Amino acid sequence: MRTSVFFPFALFLALLPAAAQSGSFQIAQHGHAVGTASFNFASSADGYDSTSLVRVAMQGLNYALSKTECLTAGNELKHLQLSATVNNSAVNVTAAPDTAQLLINISANGRSTTTRLDAHPGAVFLPDFDPGALETLLALAVTRNNRDLWAIIPKQTGSVVPILLATYADQQGTLDGKPIVVHHLVATIAGADTELFSGPENQLLQAELPQQGFALVRTGFVLTPPARPLAPPADGPSS
Repeated sequence: MRTSVFFPFALFLALLPAAAQSGSFQIAQHGHAVGTASFNFASSADGYDSTSLVRVAMQGLNYALSKTECLTAGNELKHLQLSATVNNSAVNVTAAPDTAQLLINISANGRSTTTRLDAHPGAVFLPDFDPGALETLLALAVTRNNRDLWAIIPKQTGSVVPILLATYADQQGTLDGKPIVVHHLVATIAGADTELFSGPENQLLQAELPQQGFALVRTGFVLTPPARPLAPPADGPSS
């Protein structure tokens, strides 16, 4: 049953990214390990610095991403730089607010484009398979009562689309072998659903992309019962 959950504003400080919060994840498709991902948040003088690393190697997709962000204390974007390779094609992106707009530069396939998008305080820069972006989304959802959330999509010339976030009944799981209460949310972005599972401290534990069969699962986390069977972690990404 779908429910509407609004976190008390008193939890605001407790649920922001911690001073040295980090996480590592296995990426799987249809239960088979295809890559890894990680993020790290560190406090800065007036907000947070975050980094994300992603590596996927599977038939039809060889994908590597490195992203660095500067965020305000409210998890709003100040500056971003992204470098990626998609099937051996290089992609570079920079983004930053510019007055009432967001200025995004994308270089890919030998071409560069500059786009001005509508700026939204509740916007998260959302590359594929990026757990750090989903962690930021969870933090923004708390402070904005699950409302007025937006995704900045760094594809083609760039776009910004609304995020509809619904909350469902809590589930159970284990983290590093210890029982943990698991919050369940579904984010609808450009018509596609992403299931998000987070812990009591609002940390991302698992993300499911049902349409494509992909899952990101935090190292040491097991959803009980699982949303769908996952293969045991492999030594590394398959080739």
